[in-house]
Amino acid sequence: MDLKIFDVEHGACALLTCDDNTRLMIDCGQNAATGWTPGGYLRRLGISYLDMLAITNYDEDHVDGLPDLRNSVDIGWLWRNKKVSSQHIRYLKSEDGMGAGIDTLVDMIDFEFTGTASSTARPSFLGLKSTSFSNSPTIFGDENNLSMALHLSCYGIGVLFPGDLEGPGWLRLLEDPSFRDALSKTQVLIASHHGRESGICEEVFEFCHPYFIAISDKGYMYDTQLTIPFYRSKALGAQFRQAFRRVLTTRGDGRIGFRFSPTGWWPY
Repeated sequence: MDLKIFDVEHGACALLTCDDNTRLMIDCGQNAATGWTPGGYLRRLGISYLDMLAITNYDEDHVDGLPDLRNSVDIGWLWRNKKVSSQHIRYLKSEDGMGAGIDTLVDMIDFEFTGTASSTARPSFLGLKSTSFSNSPTIFGDENNLSMALHLSCYGIGVLFPGDLEGPGWLRLLEDPSFRDALSKTQVLIASHHGRESGICEEVFEFCHPYFIAISDKGYMYDTQLTIPFYRSKALGAQFRQAFRRVLTTRGDGRIGFRFSPTGWWPY
């Protein structure tokens, strides 16, 4: 089983390929500086079908590659925080306007993935168990705290994608014992909100003791690099490429990969 976290600057995009060649893409941001897109990447590999697309956050940087992705591959299942309707997404974007990615996502929700089920039966992925956690728009009125936290157990090794959760959203989810249990089984944590300070919740690390914390970011922007010492203090660390590391960044490391098997796991 292979997980790739792509360099999409201050966006998000990852691809999990299971040993039976089923594929789960987590977010579908793109890299405007290099021209890299998730759809183009899959086309170059000759892949025309994506078993599942999971969207962790309703901001453009998590979906700006979706128009091209939608034109490149067939998507079997859309996984998102369904407590947020397409109408509510439009409302959330009414102040700043919807980008092309969010507009495409809303169109897919309305016309391809309506109701509680997607267009096909939910796929199964060899060696993978997955769970999602999310808050309700009756409690939070912003996109970030309505992120879907996606926990993947890859042959028993936990990876958590929390979208852009901020402190209040983290604390609300921590009230759920099953979320606390998922945190305790997380070996790789993707830093919330691309490593920004607003994505930090110290209480998370009462339960979560990861080996690696990965940040999807680009050159200095906002306060992402200022949080690295904090995250470094919360990770156990292990060998990554030729060095002992705790915090990995797409800015500094480029594409980050992990392989999982029934007998072990390793980064690359």
